Amino acid sequence: MTLVERDLKVIWHPYTQMKTALPPIPIIRGEGACLYDENGKKYIDAVSSWWVNIHGHSHPYIAQKVAEQLTKLEHVIFAGFTHPTAVELAERLLKLLPANQQKAFYSDNGSTAVEVAIKMCLQYWNNRGNRRTKMLAFKNAYHGDTFGAMAVSGRSAFTAAFDSLLFEVEFIDLPNINNIQSLKSQISNLKSELACFIFEPLIQGSGGMLMYEAQYLNELMAHCRKEDVLLIADEVFTGFGRTGKAFACDHVMEQPDIMCFSKGLTGGTMALGLTTCTQRIFDAFLSDDRLKTLFHGHSFTANPVACSAALASLDLFLAEDTNKNVQRIMGLHTQFALKIKDHPKIKEVRQTGTIIAMEWETGGNTSYFSSLRDKLYQYFLDAGIILRPLGNIIYILPPYCITTEDLSYIYSKIEQALEEI
Repeated sequence: MTLVERDLKVIWHPYTQMKTALPPIPIIRGEGACLYDENGKKYIDAVSSWWVNIHGHSHPYIAQKVAEQLTKLEHVIFAGFTHPTAVELAERLLKLLPANQQKAFYSDNGSTAVEVAIKMCLQYWNNRGNRRTKMLAFKNAYHGDTFGAMAVSGRSAFTAAFDSLLFEVEFIDLPNINNIQSLKSQISNLKSELACFIFEPLIQGSGGMLMYEAQYLNELMAHCRKEDVLLIADEVFTGFGRTGKAFACDHVMEQPDIMCFSKGLTGGTMALGLTTCTQRIFDAFLSDDRLKTLFHGHSFTANPVACSAALASLDLFLAEDTNKNVQRIMGLHTQFALKIKDHPKIKEVRQTGTIIAMEWETGGNTSYFSSLRDKLYQYFLDAGIILRPLGNIIYILPPYCITTEDLSYIYSKIEQALEEI
């Protein structure tokens, strides 16, 4: 029995429950920006394996540090105990974040990092005796697939089965020069009800790589601060260099109260979630009253092996070579955007940092489930490129180690697809 046959007997893959779904591709090895199947076919991982991989697959330095950690301590309960890698990771990461971030709370993936942030905000107000239960978020947002994260995500086919069970959220448009004043008025009218405003800074990933300007985000954040609405920056996707700076919040002057991290946190090696917050948030839970405790924990909270992977990834991220690669990718994306922006099949090209998105003209059908999406996906797979279109939107979000040659090949295949599909 082949690996695929064994897989299909026992595994339920995400997004592949249709009877017509193609069987999974059996990947057995990864190196740099590439993956290899059991027949030796090479695939360029142009989406960083769902946006997590920033340094390349099977990086020897991360592997070495993980192996060393496994011989010291694989795991320990993090309630009433601690260990060196968790402390060191928190210390080092907090130094890179906005100055108001003072405490780190560990979980085990991006969605749970968001759940922690939501619970922090709701209980913050409850602990202070000023109960607020409504949340503010952007339309088309995506913050995860667990219930709290789903609730603050835009309503769509992905949430439809659960919509009646999700808590109340006020959704607003992305800010721009035309609507910023009306958005601020909307917030002012709701301020006594709003526990927090959660946002993906600068880029809405799953919403279609929708991008908006830092100056309007900053203005919106400043207004929320004025109205005493807590700010949650979901940097699960945008963190660790994706926007051209270490974190997307580095593009704005205002500082969030809470920040969420995962994906690139471990270099894409393994699952780890982390939520940071201000001293003000922490102090609302610091009490002799046990009912003010944040009752949240995971079995693998602050797993030492995952923390060691994150520390190794941080070493690589702060290296000068990584910064040079980020700048190189940004420059190449900019050149490619200029080259194709006037193509009749291209509606819009968007770029922020190392992320470039191309929106195809479709005559109106822009659904995630459109036939164009499936044609494009298979077209690039046949060419040895992993690109997962968001409906009619193709995006490139590569590991920073990707070669200029491989990026040029991806660009050329996109140009070819524009002529053939």
